[in-house]
Amino acid sequence: MLDLGDGVRLSYQAIEGDARKPVLVFLHEGLGCTAMWRDFPARLCAATGCPGLVYDREGYGLSSPLRRGRDVHYLHESALVELPRVLEALLDGRAYIVVGHSDGGSIALIHAAARPAGLLGVLTEAAHVFVEEVTLRGIRAALNAYGEGKLHGLARYHGAKTEGIFHAWADTWLQPYFSHWNIEYLLPAITCPVLALQGAADQYGTAAQLESIATRAPHGRQWMVPDCGHTPHQERPEVLLDLMSRFVRGLLSL
Repeated sequence: MLDLGDGVRLSYQAIEGDARKPVLVFLHEGLGCTAMWRDFPARLCAATGCPGLVYDREGYGLSSPLRRGRDVHYLHESALVELPRVLEALLDGRAYIVVGHSDGGSIALIHAAARPAGLLGVLTEAAHVFVEEVTLRGIRAALNAYGEGKLHGLARYHGAKTEGIFHAWADTWLQPYFSHWNIEYLLPAITCPVLALQGAADQYGTAAQLESIATRAPHGRQWMVPDCGHTPHQERPEVLLDLMSRFVRGLLSL
């Protein structure tokens, strides 16, 4: 456990690798946690030789419960307050590459726009940079499914925090004010390479998300994963391992 003070303790997992290589820092989705990545981080670290760091953000998994409600800035807070504190405590100034899924992908982009020292590149998977109607439809469907008891398997990962973290995610995105959330203005500030990935059948976003990231980030690239939904690293792991490991190896050769 990492003690950040103020009653916040974050659960994390370190993955062994070549100490001379950058650390792959994995940021989970809006209902995710370290355990829900399954073995993907370990496999990507093995494929690249890089060490890894996976952690549960506040409110998730084995970490402390949320201390307060969320607002329109919650992803910025994760990117610009919590993540830098984690990196300072655990990386000791080492170079790193961020791998973010869904909410984690948006957090990765916000973090990169601040141009932090040591950040070599960003890999996003199903990241959002603005709110689409398809996103809201997907969240409403998840809210209905949760109410019908179809998502109670989340309790395996979040325990007594499940109800709180589910509604913190769903209710925030469905607030009328959140429909105006947009981080496209940040993308031109990202100076490191970015590879944005998304499933072609993602129920939470369209290709417009990829286009925006790839065209606005100065060194952005995109790849649409066919026959795949919102979680490519689980649905098409071999494809993701190939794409991501090639991107990482490209960064190591710079």
